[in-house]
Amino acid sequence: MSSAMFGAVESGIIYAIMALGVYLSFRILDFPDLTVDGSFVTGAAIAAILIVNGTNPFFATLLAIGAGFIAGCITGLLHTKGKINPLLAGILMMIALYSINLRIMGRSNVPLLNEESIFTKIEAFFTSTGLDALFASMAAAIGLQNLTSTWSVLISMLVVTALIKVVTDLFLRTQIGLALRATGDNKRMIRSFSANTDQLTILGLGLSNALVALAGALIAQYSSFADVGMGIGMIIIGLASVIIGEAIFGTKTIAVTTFAVVGGAIVYRIVVSLALRVDFLETGDMKLITAVIVIAALVLPQLIDGQKERRRKKKKRLQQETKINEMKKGGEGYASTKSNSQSI
Repeated sequence: MSSAMFGAVESGIIYAIMALGVYLSFRILDFPDLTVDGSFVTGAAIAAILIVNGTNPFFATLLAIGAGFIAGCITGLLHTKGKINPLLAGILMMIALYSINLRIMGRSNVPLLNEESIFTKIEAFFTSTGLDALFASMAAAIGLQNLTSTWSVLISMLVVTALIKVVTDLFLRTQIGLALRATGDNKRMIRSFSANTDQLTILGLGLSNALVALAGALIAQYSSFADVGMGIGMIIIGLASVIIGEAIFGTKTIAVTTFAVVGGAIVYRIVVSLALRVDFLETGDMKLITAVIVIAALVLPQLIDGQKERRRKKKKRLQQETKINEMKKGGEGYASTKSNSQSI
């Protein structure tokens, strides 16, 4: 594994948090929420500007999560109370957030190169406690030396993402979580049980964008900058992660599906990293690569399923033809025996 692949896995684990947020809106609520492109930057912008002004990075990240939750709730209000089409509500909020994010940052780009972030604090903790040296020696023992200067980002983000995945699984099994799932499946049915689908939709979108904003805040600190354009195409990246993960790992249970989403985000970043190493592709082709990956993830499973269905029908037809031929042979044999007995 090269250092580029290692970096892809690191960033993929962080983007998995965003993908879980997209999963909540896209799969659980069946809501095409384009707010993601704006709330991702909102999380990055708030975390960056607060860190630059001396705020504790952990507290700054918490405020970013809160801002994302509010943005998602406003989108829900536009749809449920304003009776605006869900797609249009997301677009309107995304457009509004672009200006809001510029206001928050004061300029289009906020660098964090010499600022203290969550990752610098975690790296300092790993170094002081000897955990970094421990993981480095363990990696060297299996031939994975010289991949990174610190293992703190990978290990800490694995733990954080795993915790968020488990909490999401548990939440979706609670009464409110089951109501959210039912709202996405059949609003009319859940209303017959006196459930307030409007409140559930607002809550679901708030939680979805809170996770997206968290991912934005972490990516800003990981990349050491926040940019007003860094959220462009985030909804496509989230959908790609969800679709790729479901195609590879399946969707038998909620736990398996959320694991698939996390795995899909990591696979997506690895595929993009490999694609960018092709000679004729450049960094500016990332959006094109993303589009091709999503198209392939959508089309290939259908082609495979269609091929399996054709094979199944062909096998069934052959079995039926074989059975008919056997019945014909049996009938001919019976007729021949009966004819012989009559002649005798």
